Amino acid sequence: MFIHEIVIKRAIELAKLGLGTVSPNPIVGSVIIYQNKIIGEGYHQAYGKAHAEVNAINQVLKSFANADEILKQSTLYVTLEPCSHFGKTPPCADLIIKYQIQNVVIGCLDPFESVNGKGVEKLKEAGINVTIGVLEQECLALNERFFTRVNKQRPYIILKWAQTADHYFAPETGQQKWISNDAAKRLVHLWRSQEDCILVGKNTAYADNPQLNVRLSDGRNPKRAVIDRDLELPKSLNIFDNSAKTFVFNKAKTDIEDKTLYIGIEDFDYFLPQYILYQLYLQDIQSVIIEGGAKTLQTFIDSNLWDEARIFTSNQNWNAGLKAPSINGNITENINLGDNKLNILKPITA
Repeated sequence: MFIHEIVIKRAIELAKLGLGTVSPNPIVGSVIIYQNKIIGEGYHQAYGKAHAEVNAINQVLKSFANADEILKQSTLYVTLEPCSHFGKTPPCADLIIKYQIQNVVIGCLDPFESVNGKGVEKLKEAGINVTIGVLEQECLALNERFFTRVNKQRPYIILKWAQTADHYFAPETGQQKWISNDAAKRLVHLWRSQEDCILVGKNTAYADNPQLNVRLSDGRNPKRAVIDRDLELPKSLNIFDNSAKTFVFNKAKTDIEDKTLYIGIEDFDYFLPQYILYQLYLQDIQSVIIEGGAKTLQTFIDSNLWDEARIFTSNQNWNAGLKAPSINGNITENINLGDNKLNILKPITA
């Protein structure tokens, strides 16, 4: 079992390389072992492209003249149950069976209705030895975004904000004033490259005129979303520059203008976060970072619609201003970034 855990850890490392490029699919890593040596590795690199197991098997096929014989004597490790249905690509379970790989070690099962145990069943029916649940909790955590979307029919929600040491969020005047340092800003841009969408409220869009892109990091820009009930934001703002698909949640219209999708919501007074998240779910958005403002963040907190909170706290004291959101959660990570401290919280579960 110890060797299984070591190899699955490597598969998890590989899977993380696909973060931000495979949504709404899960991130998956795979490793093939022959005579206690790694002979093939792969991960799901892009939505609609080859899955992790396919890439790992293809690496073996390219590396060995007698690959067919070697694969028959190998063990394939994968973080998530191999698919058994035709989607964007053929079933990975069929490929494993084709090459008669006799041992398969799986981190966790796939809750997606078209898979959900069917991949394991198909492998077992073909006479393959299947081991399930190696580093299961780590593999489940790896795909929190995917599992949230499948099980809860909404995106995975990450709250993000910066606050002063005395818990202020912004000046009372509404003007922009930076709290987080340069290291924190670069980290935020990396996070943006890993998620599907960024959501802000009207006041943040107007006061900060954010670009909501990843100019301080590598990777693709996320989609953008803004809450603008009465469509009061001027079209000159960066959020309307057509550099990325942008959702505008409002009460006035449903329409498409270039890369801006206006989504009308009739009732802004009740269940607004639920309506927004359902519409983003319908748009295949698997994860959302909510970056402000304080009212927007607090609305999602009060509705108990969040999965993770990432809070930067500086060593500044303002003594006045707009108070930061109030949240209760378990601190899972505490990171020092110069004069900023980053706390990552998860909801308290019963």
